[in-house]
Amino acid sequence: MDKNIIRFNHCDKDIFCCFVPDECPECGVRFSGKRLEEAPVSIPNPFSNGHKVPCAFLVAPTEDSVLRDFDGHSDLHTGVTNTNGVVFNYTRTGVHRDHQGWERCICIPLVQPDMFNLISQWDEYLEKFSSTQMWDHLLQSFHEETHNCYSYTMMFINCVLATQSKPALSKDEFTHTFVLPRIRRATKYMMLYREISQNHFYIVNSAQRNSQEAASEEDDRIYST
Repeated sequence: MDKNIIRFNHCDKDIFCCFVPDECPECGVRFSGKRLEEAPVSIPNPFSNGHKVPCAFLVAPTEDSVLRDFDGHSDLHTGVTNTNGVVFNYTRTGVHRDHQGWERCICIPLVQPDMFNLISQWDEYLEKFSSTQMWDHLLQSFHEETHNCYSYTMMFINCVLATQSKPALSKDEFTHTFVLPRIRRATKYMMLYREISQNHFYIVNSAQRNSQEAASEEDDRIYST
């Protein structure tokens, strides 16, 4: 994942790769002295180093996942960063404060940069919340469905919302509005990266991409309602 993916258009094809080749991989025409129909565009990498994103909700594959990837099959783990990028996350052994291990994950910032009052109290809120008996593994057992890492992060988010006199978010609402769209983008990006790693290029009809993007945008609207 150390290379950026780019997209350019030629002979009615969208061509994804990590570099602009000397000739079109579809038709063989050399690009020297010729203009591409569309200038190369960089595809945004959906992954971030969670330790560099303060006050954020993080999603990453679990350490015990065989594939360790966003492929729709791996188990996912969630956490929340403090203002210094330490990741607070709940497991069977209680709350962990990770200084490393979340270097490639999906990040959802939770606080606007101008919310200085909340940011100044964020670490205190997170520490107090994480120190309650509810997250002590000796007093409250971890449960894969009802008392897990997602329960921990969602309850913290709603506790902070309460301090701001804002309504709580349901798990489904937060998942569909903020998490699923980003996971879809990450899954598509990984698919592109695998294809390019194996074949150097990934080529689709331009019309096909346009219809896929339209469907993706429609999905985003559905999930945001």
